[in-house]
Amino acid sequence: MGRTDGHGFCKSCDATLGYCLIHNGFNESAFAYCDRCGTTALFDGWSKGIPAGADLKVHGPIGADVEAFVRPCDCGGRFRGAASPRCTRCHVVMDADEWAAPFERDAPGTAKGWRWQRTWAGLYAVIVEDRVVRDPWISAGAG
Repeated sequence: MGRTDGHGFCKSCDATLGYCLIHNGFNESAFAYCDRCGTTALFDGWSKGIPAGADLKVHGPIGADVEAFVRPCDCGGRFRGAASPRCTRCHVVMDADEWAAPFERDAPGTAKGWRWQRTWAGLYAVIVEDRVVRDPWISAGAG
């Protein structure tokens, strides 16, 4: 697995899930989640592969207008800005409020006052169990 910031648990199937929080402001990126399996898609705001006509706005989830430029997930689902991350085992949607506890427990900034945003539509994205794709644009040569 890539970088792991900590672990949480799925309330549905009791799986232990490693996660990595992504600060899209620091990365100049945007994100979406697969509406079927929850895989995270990260979109580099500086990529030369952004298709013409895709009005990518960084620092949060992609807009519905950008989704038409994004290829489907390998599972057959679609990357959507309004989707949520899911358990990698049972595919139940992860609850942002429930995940505040492990995120805040594991984050070094919590001691200095940092708190989780408690929404999947904010500045932070989460990668669960290293399930991530980068710049999944439909156009050839993206990336």
